[in-house]
Amino acid sequence: MKLETIKYEKVFATPVLRFHVLEHEELNAALLAEGKALRASSKGVSKSNRSGWHSAGNIFKRQTPSVQSLKALATDSIAMATQKIGAKADLDALTLKLFAWMNMNPSGGYNAPHTHPGAQWSGVYYVSQPAVETGNSGMIEFLDPRSDLPNWRILDAPAFRLKKKIRPKPGDMILFPSYLVHWVYPNESDQERVSIAFNATFKARR
Repeated sequence: MKLETIKYEKVFATPVLRFHVLEHEELNAALLAEGKALRASSKGVSKSNRSGWHSAGNIFKRQTPSVQSLKALATDSIAMATQKIGAKADLDALTLKLFAWMNMNPSGGYNAPHTHPGAQWSGVYYVSQPAVETGNSGMIEFLDPRSDLPNWRILDAPAFRLKKKIRPKPGDMILFPSYLVHWVYPNESDQERVSIAFNATFKARR
């Protein structure tokens, strides 16, 4: 007697997508200048940031070329990710709201574990990511939202690991479901770690 596999599917999988913006240097330089001007004019707000600066309001409302270029890239990434997961909704029948903010983490700065309630997708674009050779400095880590997984540790199966760390590079954009708990390791370098995070929310047109 033989056993035949008739189907294999990933059930309840959590998609995490990683994009890279080609020739991002000019864009990132302009975004850094934008961030410095914003920080000089505002103390920012306190969210998940610890010992770092978090911009106030929706940065995507700024009409500067660099911000609007990033908004367009974020919009493209959301469309690509939504298509990738096989969504059957007619996106032309939905409106897309984007809300973005800038994080500047100096040495020792980090972001505590959190989610982004109320959205479908969340993303992070990396403007400045100090290079390190070892350790977890500046890495983003996602925590598995499923329960009762410790029993799977003995099998060392990647799909059932409790955590997933990513070391991004400048120009990278990471997209993930907003319910996914994530946090950022402390910046152990002498350079600032600068990123722009955003939430994407689809709603039916009225």
